[in-house]
Amino acid sequence: MSQPNMIPTPPAILLPTTTGAAFPVRRVYCVGRNYAEHAREMGADPDREPPFFFSKPADALLPAGALSRGITEMPYPPATDDLHHEIELVAALRSGGSDILLEGALDHVWGYGVGLDMTRRDLQAIAKKQGRPWDMAKGFDHSAPIGLLVPTSDVDDPGRGAITLRVNGELRQQGDLSDMIWPLAETIVFLSRLVRLEAGDLIFTGTPSGVGAVKRGDLLEGSIAGIGGVTVRIGGR
Repeated sequence: MSQPNMIPTPPAILLPTTTGAAFPVRRVYCVGRNYAEHAREMGADPDREPPFFFSKPADALLPAGALSRGITEMPYPPATDDLHHEIELVAALRSGGSDILLEGALDHVWGYGVGLDMTRRDLQAIAKKQGRPWDMAKGFDHSAPIGLLVPTSDVDDPGRGAITLRVNGELRQQGDLSDMIWPLAETIVFLSRLVRLEAGDLIFTGTPSGVGAVKRGDLLEGSIAGIGGVTVRIGGR
């Protein structure tokens, strides 16, 4: 006889897709400093550093459609006065494994999306200075807005395409997916040597240069050519 749950079962994290079906999320992995110019603006040397990863909780995702009119509202988080935007390509995995080979690595991808890795930069700076984890700087509530996921069959080339972010109409971030230091296939290989990847995992693949602060009321419009976009309004606390 099965025992009843002590507490209600947490709801599944489901992301909308362009197919009309939902994509259930397992884990969210993020690649740090995966564009050379962004690495430099953060004070790092992209030519010497191997890829490194951090995670966000799955329920930190803020899916498209949280508001009407195609705009998702993100509450301004507590404990910060320096909230930064980072526009990223997101890969959604349909399968996984350990020690995945480079050949066929992209076969594990179900589709792609446009995401924002929102960061409490002041908390991150303190954590870096003290040699502490970044969790509270990166993994806070609603810290990962994401647009509709698009299946691979509808994406011509996930390895290249303009990636941009505008804040209140002003261009802040601009680059190309081909500028990645570690392309997605290599990222999957590296990550699968550290953890076993599974269906439902998301990989945020890093951001180009131009990251900066946003304030309450700002409108963020991110896009990746051939994949889609994400539109977010920064609300109050």
